[in-house]
Amino acid sequence: MSSPAANIATAISTPTLDSESPALLQSITSHGGYAFTRMATLAAAGDQRAAEAACEMAWEQLHSGPWHSVLPVWRDAYSMACLHVAKFHFSKGEFRDALRSLDMGIIMGGPLLRKDLDSAIEVVLAAKSRHYHNGVADDDKEGHGEAGSRLLVSPQEFDKSEVLRILPIRSLSSKIVGKRSALSLEAFLCEYFLSGSPVIITDCMAHWPARTRWNDMDYLRRIAGDRTVPVEFSGNLVEQWNPSPGNRILNDHNGKKLQIFPLTDESFRERCSWVGKNFLCSEWKQELVTFSEFLERVQSTGCSSKAPTYLAQHQLFDQINDLRKDISIPDYCCAGGGELRSLNAWFGPAGTVTPLHHDPHHNILAQVVGKKYVRLYSATYSEELYPYSETMLYNSSQVDLDNIDEVEFPKVRDLEFIDCILEEGEMLYIPPKWWHYVRSLTTSFSVSYWWSTDSGSSMVS
Repeated sequence: MSSPAANIATAISTPTLDSESPALLQSITSHGGYAFTRMATLAAAGDQRAAEAACEMAWEQLHSGPWHSVLPVWRDAYSMACLHVAKFHFSKGEFRDALRSLDMGIIMGGPLLRKDLDSAIEVVLAAKSRHYHNGVADDDKEGHGEAGSRLLVSPQEFDKSEVLRILPIRSLSSKIVGKRSALSLEAFLCEYFLSGSPVIITDCMAHWPARTRWNDMDYLRRIAGDRTVPVEFSGNLVEQWNPSPGNRILNDHNGKKLQIFPLTDESFRERCSWVGKNFLCSEWKQELVTFSEFLERVQSTGCSSKAPTYLAQHQLFDQINDLRKDISIPDYCCAGGGELRSLNAWFGPAGTVTPLHHDPHHNILAQVVGKKYVRLYSATYSEELYPYSETMLYNSSQVDLDNIDEVEFPKVRDLEFIDCILEEGEMLYIPPKWWHYVRSLTTSFSVSYWWSTDSGSSMVS
C-alpha cells in the first residue's frame, strides 16, 4: 500500500520543481532561508503543516520591503510553497483552495515554476469538472450565490441625453473619432499608424468566441469562477501607500497585509497611467477575490455607486488560458514590425473611470462587452494638460475632466480633442503618447493590446 506522501506526489505532477528543487533550496539557504528549506523539505515528504509554514515564511520575505528590493529567489520559493500547499488541498478534494494556492503562486511567485503551476491548474480544473459531471458535491458550489441574470449586459436603448449628463463637459459635441469597417493592415499602416492618428475599426471581432461567451454569466462562472484575481475599488478601507515603486501595502479579505504586484519600474509606471490620481486617494484599495465574487460585485454595482469594483490592467489571459482562447491578437499589432508588450483585461461595472493619461506604446482597445466613452487629446497638447511632475506619474494629468478646476488649469477648457462611444465589437487604435480618458457607460469587458516597434514605441513627437 502506498504512503499518503506518495499519493500526494502523484496527484499533481511537478517536473520542474522535482528537478530544480535541490538547486533552489540551496540558493534559498545561501540567502539565509534555513528555516524555509527545512519546512519545504518536510512538505515534500508529506507534512502539510510544514508546507503552510513554508508558504508563510516566503510570504513574509515578499513583504519585507519594496518589491524591487525582494530577492528573486524568494519569489520562486513562494511558488514552491504554493505548489506544495496546493497538492495537499487537491488530495483532499478541496479544489477551490488548491486553485487559490496555485493562482497566488502565479500572481506573486517567480517564473521558475510557472509551467508546473499552469499544468497543476489544468489538473485541478479537470478533476473538478469530473466531480461536477459525476454529480459529486464539492466545495466549488460554495459562495457563488444565485446565478442571477444570464446576460452580463442586456440589450437596451441608449439615451444619449442621459449619457451626456454624466460625461465631462463638451463631450460628443466636437470631432468624433472616425470609423473604418474591416480596415486592411496596409490601410491601417499608411493612413493611421504612420501618421499617429486614432481610428475605430469595426467588423473585425465577429469571429471571436468572446463576443458571445463573455456576455454569458454562467460561462464566466464556469470557466473562471474559482480563480483568484486582483480587483480595485475606492472604499472605506485605507491603503497604506508609499510612493516607492512596488511598495504597495494592501490588505486581503482576511486582514493580512498584501503587497500584490510583482512590479518592475516600467510596469509600475504603466499601472500609474490608468490609476492616476487614485494612487493619491486614501480610499483607493485593492484585494484578492474569486472571479465569482467579483462577478457578484459587478452585478450588484449600479452606475451611481461610489465604489465600483474594477479588474483593471490585469494580465488575466496569461493567468486563465480558457479566456485567452476566446480572443485573438489583431493583425494590426504587427504594424511597424511590432512586438506585443502587454495583453490586459479591463472588466467592471458602469461608472469606472480611467483618468486622463498617456501610454508609451501603441494601443488597440478592443471592446468585447458593453460600451465606453473615450476622449483623446493629441500628444502635442502635453503641456496644456498639466502632467504631474513626479517621475512615476509623469504620464498622468492633474486635470480631473469630470470636475475641471478652471482657475488652476485654465488651458484645458477650450482645448481641442476628439471623442467617441466605443461600441461592442469595435476596436480603438490609440497612438503612443496620445492622452486619453475612459469611462464605462455600461458593465464593460475590454482587452488592451500594447505593442512597440523596433525603432521605438512612439511614431510621434
